[in-house]
Amino acid sequence: MSNHSPNHRPTVAERLWQELAAPAPQHLQDRDLAIEAYGLVKHFGDIHAVNGIDLRVRPGQIFGFLGQNGSGKTTTVRMLTTLLRPTEGSARVAGFDVLSQDRQVRRAIGVALQEAGLDILQTGRELLRLQSRLYNMPRGEIEDRVAHLLDVVDLTEDADRRIGGYSGGMQRRLDLASALVHSPSIIFLDEPTTGLDPVSRQNLWDYILRLNREDGVTFFLTTQYLEEADQLCDEIAILDAGEIVQQGTPDGLKATVSADVIYVQVEGDERAQQRAVGALLPLPNVEDANWDFNEGIAVYSKSGHDTLPRVVRTLDDESLPFSNLRLARATLDDVFFKATGHRIEPADQTAPTTGGGAG
Repeated sequence: MSNHSPNHRPTVAERLWQELAAPAPQHLQDRDLAIEAYGLVKHFGDIHAVNGIDLRVRPGQIFGFLGQNGSGKTTTVRMLTTLLRPTEGSARVAGFDVLSQDRQVRRAIGVALQEAGLDILQTGRELLRLQSRLYNMPRGEIEDRVAHLLDVVDLTEDADRRIGGYSGGMQRRLDLASALVHSPSIIFLDEPTTGLDPVSRQNLWDYILRLNREDGVTFFLTTQYLEEADQLCDEIAILDAGEIVQQGTPDGLKATVSADVIYVQVEGDERAQQRAVGALLPLPNVEDANWDFNEGIAVYSKSGHDTLPRVVRTLDDESLPFSNLRLARATLDDVFFKATGHRIEPADQTAPTTGGGAG
């Protein structure tokens, strides 16, 4: 029974305690999950950016959101990190409700957005000191923590240089270190390697994997790079037009597509392509065939070596000239295409060859 008078107004501390003590909705009480979301929706006027996303991410996972620009990846991250209020739906991160317990969520997570917002006039060391103070780290611990983080991301030698002189890869590594200042259990990375050269990209992958394997940090990352999702992620959700259209492990997703894919470029207009697809679909062992403007025709077969000569004979019988015939194993690109009906644009797959910064 309460000792307060009927007109008592709860203090800030009492309200905070009530938030922490209040039972969560039944579907949001799974403490074995690092991130969970149910029916997340975000509308910007008439634009439906996110349409009913459900998520369940286990602690210690590297979970990938794979999709093209504009598919809803960043909007989802902003909702999960309390930077954007959902139009509908509910979510918990690190056990806290993103709406009613936003402060607790922010204390439990690290965030490195695509636009890093680094102060180019600061040095790397100064930035990490400032971040440490913002998280109320005891003064006596700050220098050791900063030195440790600089070592983790291999920036010790450049710690006292201004950030404006850092390469794109160095800035992304510093951004990652900044997200680690308060030792969060969950880190959100939005397009972490966009704009990086191949060496810088691989180095950042190595840091992420090390933090995950050695320290058990859970990562939720968005990416448009198929190789990145395949190399890093324990589980991948393919996002298209604000909806998750397929989800699973990289190997599990690839297993949903026939083991072999035969690619062939058929000459002629769209009618010629459709005629070729129609002729190839009935072949033995062929599970699917489709045409893409950039890649040509893809034939999905349970036995590529048996199907390949049949493809050649069929196109010859149809008097359809062709070139660039090749046999390959199914990739995430094939999974993405079958799930969405389009491929991630080749320009999105190619990073610059110099260390330009994504910021």
